[in-house]
Amino acid sequence: MAWVVLIEQVEGSGDRLRWALAEGPWSDSPEVHAGPFEEFSEATEAALGLARRHEPSHPWSERARRAYRVSPSEYIVNVVGATRRFHFRIVVAEEVDLPTVDPLEETEEGRPLPMPSSWF
Repeated sequence: MAWVVLIEQVEGSGDRLRWALAEGPWSDSPEVHAGPFEEFSEATEAALGLARRHEPSHPWSERARRAYRVSPSEYIVNVVGATRRFHFRIVVAEEVDLPTVDPLEETEEGRPLPMPSSWF
């Protein structure tokens, strides 16, 4: 498995503000901002760099920023704009392989398998 860096931030405007994974530069994985890295230490170094230079969706007019290491693999960055404050989260993550689930597959008892909660 490889280490990657993800950024969660506020996106949208008005009543449609939402917390989402920010679009990254990797076309094959749009949520990845840096990576893949073989070593965790390389990924955390990239995460710290993004804490310094990532330009979040909000605020549009940045006046100041403060970064906080929450854990060895996570930063929260508070950004002060002209009229509001926002924050974004940078996370070092290890991508894992998940088994694919066929929603039409049945259990041995003949009942359909429950749908994963992420489908709702």
